[in-house]
Amino acid sequence: MWCKQSRALRPRTLASFPRSLTPAALTWSPFFKYDGISPSRQARSFASVIDASERRPPQTLTEKIVQRYAVGLPEGKLVRSGDYISVSPQHCMSHDNSFPISRKFMSMGATRVHRPQQPVFTLDHDVQNTTPEYLEKCRLIEAFAKQHGIVFYPAGRGIGHQIMVEEGYAWPGTMVVASDSHSNHYGGVGCLGTPVVRTDAASILATSRTWWQIPPIARVNLLGALPAGVTGKDVIVSLCALFKDDVLNHAVEFAGPGVASLPIDTRLTIANMSTEWGALSGLFPIDQMLEHWLRYKATEATTFDNRSTRERITQERIDELFANRLSADPDAVYAKQLYINLSTLLSPYVSGPNSVKIATPLHELASQNIKIDRAYLVSCTNSRASDLAAAAKVFKDAAKAKPGTAPKIADGVKMYIAAASAPEQELAEAAGDWQALLDAGAQPLPAGCGPCIGLGRGLLQDNECAISASNRNFVGRMGSRKSLAYLASPEVVAASALRGVISGPGTYEVPADWSGIEHGFGIGAEPTTEDELSGLLQQMESIIDRVESSEHASKSATEILQGFPEKIVGEIVFLDHDNLNTDGIYPGSMTYQDNVSKEDMARAAMSNYDPDFNGIAKPGDILVSGFNFGCGSSREQAATALLAKEIPLVVSGSFGNIFARNSINNALLGLEVPRLIERLRASFPSVGAKEYQLTRRTGWTLTWDVSRSVVEVREGADGETWSEKVGEMPANVQAIIVAGGLEKWVKREIGM
Repeated sequence: MWCKQSRALRPRTLASFPRSLTPAALTWSPFFKYDGISPSRQARSFASVIDASERRPPQTLTEKIVQRYAVGLPEGKLVRSGDYISVSPQHCMSHDNSFPISRKFMSMGATRVHRPQQPVFTLDHDVQNTTPEYLEKCRLIEAFAKQHGIVFYPAGRGIGHQIMVEEGYAWPGTMVVASDSHSNHYGGVGCLGTPVVRTDAASILATSRTWWQIPPIARVNLLGALPAGVTGKDVIVSLCALFKDDVLNHAVEFAGPGVASLPIDTRLTIANMSTEWGALSGLFPIDQMLEHWLRYKATEATTFDNRSTRERITQERIDELFANRLSADPDAVYAKQLYINLSTLLSPYVSGPNSVKIATPLHELASQNIKIDRAYLVSCTNSRASDLAAAAKVFKDAAKAKPGTAPKIADGVKMYIAAASAPEQELAEAAGDWQALLDAGAQPLPAGCGPCIGLGRGLLQDNECAISASNRNFVGRMGSRKSLAYLASPEVVAASALRGVISGPGTYEVPADWSGIEHGFGIGAEPTTEDELSGLLQQMESIIDRVESSEHASKSATEILQGFPEKIVGEIVFLDHDNLNTDGIYPGSMTYQDNVSKEDMARAAMSNYDPDFNGIAKPGDILVSGFNFGCGSSREQAATALLAKEIPLVVSGSFGNIFARNSINNALLGLEVPRLIERLRASFPSVGAKEYQLTRRTGWTLTWDVSRSVVEVREGADGETWSEKVGEMPANVQAIIVAGGLEKWVKREIGM
């Protein structure tokens, strides 16, 4: 079980599990459990039924969409943030991982896909791979899809997330999941997209359902309008740096007057990288801009014979969508509200190096003359036709500035381009933009993920520096861990490739009195009396919840199931690093290798973060790291590699939600104990240290007494001993762990 301790509140359990999966019903049932929410409020959350005579409580847009896809609810029950529910999403996309997902499906004993029109298979990650082994895997995925009537898109057709949007599977007002962390992408078209993991996807194949807890929901108010030369990429890069972990494991809804001016491609970029911000979804409203985009797509579908969207994107379906348009209620309650004034984004922003949480205004970074070796215009974030056009314009404008010359990529720089999909490349070719980039010296790659995930040609080598229009610049993700990577808009990437140093397509005259981007908490306007009263009431309810939660936590001991340890004890191995991502935990180059031995997996664990980890950590050690551990991609090997290393427990200040979900499904235990991180950092400071150890044997011992829901830490042989209350481990979760993970538990439950 994953147990969580809030920085400000009492410890609380992080996740819950479905109770039963019967062959007859094949339905998921969420558990009632202690989750740091008071028993009285939890009863309201799970069991309240709306009386017809009462006013309907307000809901956010996220809650309204989930309401449509929640199954097994009591009559009249309105879903709320915090509810554990069973959901049957409209679609579930998987890519190259469709092969291990299908194997999990079969290992569960399932023989029939429950709803064949629900899954969508798209091969997009390792599309440059032409080895017999990979081609055979592709053949098996296609054969499985054909056998079960699942729609299938072959390698080279495009990146799955782009396909889901352009083909109309990600439809406004629906809930769509994918076995990939960038499912947030669908929020750009008003579709609630959120990630699941491989075991969940296999369960969806078998049952059409999975479990989900509705996250806390944050509203991000966009004010003003973007100045010329500033893009959606600059918006999300700056949000990642300005607010850092403020939306970690939240569902985000973008709202405010600034939304109306943002084109759909811009929204897709922002929604896509809300993943890197730490959000579980990034939802834009269903508005007039979206309607215009959909109308154009519907007209296009009927005009051209080669469009396959005629059944999914139609004028009639759009009419119905806007006749019954979903929107957040004006008085909907949010966990928090943030704002950013787009008009004050007076410069493009560049992320990095090697972190999405660091962002620098371009006019500051350009003066440093940072030499680059590679430039990338790839990924589902920024390689649509509009992005390719923006990049091509940099070279076209350079040619106009010097008539008779043919601008070329700077000597010593290699630039790579890959469209988000084959149709997007066709649009760029028809406009002359694709050829303009090739004429400048760019090297084309097939439509797919490629270098963004660290696969195929063009990867970073030791001591190289790159700038990319993709979504992640984690250490080692795009090649060597001894390289530097920056993220920027397509225009900045192209200008940097042209000049050989990080720079922009024009000079940005930032006013002398500019104090930065206007941003903060709230709605960005003077609060009304009603706003202040609403905030006060929410604070009072939070205080009551904390008191009731404290009383509830101390009432009884936890029952321990047979086969589950009453205590877990081990020496603490400390990895002093916040935002330690899944690329650091398990290398992307091995993610789509399906026959990796346990021994090789154990050796690969943490190798991108610290090549010496394997020699320092020992079986039975308790791994402790900083905050937001396991952020990044949905690869389940981030959990299974630690299990292969025989790490029984991971402790952090906080976890990335998708890592926590993967760990639960694969029987890896985790605890959130912020106090422990603070104590370790005080005793083993990394700032100013002469020798910073990426992986440190501390000599400290941690004991988790599961029955008492208490951790005890002994700080060395002669050090202080202290204890801390943590969330309770309920019996249903113990059953998953004892079974060896969700896959084996499901198989046992359906009697296989």
